[in-house]
Amino acid sequence: MAQHRVYGLLLSSNCSLPGVPLLATTGESPPDVMVTLGEFPPVQALPDPQLWYVSASQTEEQRPNLRVWRLAGDRYWFCYGDRTEFLIQHHPTQIWAKWPSDLTLEDTTTYLLGPVFMFLLRLRGITCLHASAVVLDQRVIAFVGPPGAGKSTTAAALAQRGYPVLSDDGVALLPRGKQWFVPPAYPRLRLWPQSVDFLYGHTNHLPRIVPTHPTWDKRYLDLTQDGYQFLTHPFPLSQVYLFNHRRDEADTPFVQPISPSTGLLRLIANTSVNYLLNRPMRQQEFQQLTRLVDTVPVYQITPHTNPDYLPQLLQQVIRVASDAPL
Repeated sequence: MAQHRVYGLLLSSNCSLPGVPLLATTGESPPDVMVTLGEFPPVQALPDPQLWYVSASQTEEQRPNLRVWRLAGDRYWFCYGDRTEFLIQHHPTQIWAKWPSDLTLEDTTTYLLGPVFMFLLRLRGITCLHASAVVLDQRVIAFVGPPGAGKSTTAAALAQRGYPVLSDDGVALLPRGKQWFVPPAYPRLRLWPQSVDFLYGHTNHLPRIVPTHPTWDKRYLDLTQDGYQFLTHPFPLSQVYLFNHRRDEADTPFVQPISPSTGLLRLIANTSVNYLLNRPMRQQEFQQLTRLVDTVPVYQITPHTNPDYLPQLLQQVIRVASDAPL
């Protein structure tokens, strides 16, 4: 069995996960999560499935992009529009996955390490932000925002400058006393081709996440290569930066503090897989984020529409972060 550590949890899998470093035999038993890829229980035979979620968006074949059922035994059955399927069992924690012959393990791992694992963390009571996390002078800062806001691009630009990365596209929040710790995810930053072209001069400078996919062209930055740093232990969260809409005024880009109440509303709108939460899970999220904004400063980033202004934005973020107390 292959062993990995993702978001602070020990995974044991029947095959290794692309992009996630293998661990030496740890002796830890049992693992936090068992992952079985390419095999699937007979879920259709389980009684009383309850429809949990149906996405409004559809595939070209007019199938929902995602349907989720809650099954007996506290299990959740994910059916994606491309016919990839996952079964998540809460106690004991186990994930099964299968995919059609025209897809690959890389395709499936994209789902697994993204929304599937985010939902698993939610089942464990862990709030997750749609964010990337970077460490500046022993301070973790989280860049939060919707898809396309610039989270991963900003994190990659800081990584180019030697700053360590903890997580990309998902930041788990672990309460420890009055602090919130961010566990490491896995050593990749995911970037769209236009970001790769801007940061590195050519789209093909970075490899595709799924080389065989006919249309999805997202790339990844391997943080284990020379010149980059990926930290493998949790760090306390020091600041949160929420992305605002881009502007082209003369005073842009800029960073400004925002009130805890405003920060709370913005964070609620930018948590991971919030479309899958029921009422108790939303209540728990609200309580945790209320505590977060009471203890962690929240700032708003307003980027320029022209990406050439990114260095100025980084300078402002670094200055603000450096002024924060350790």
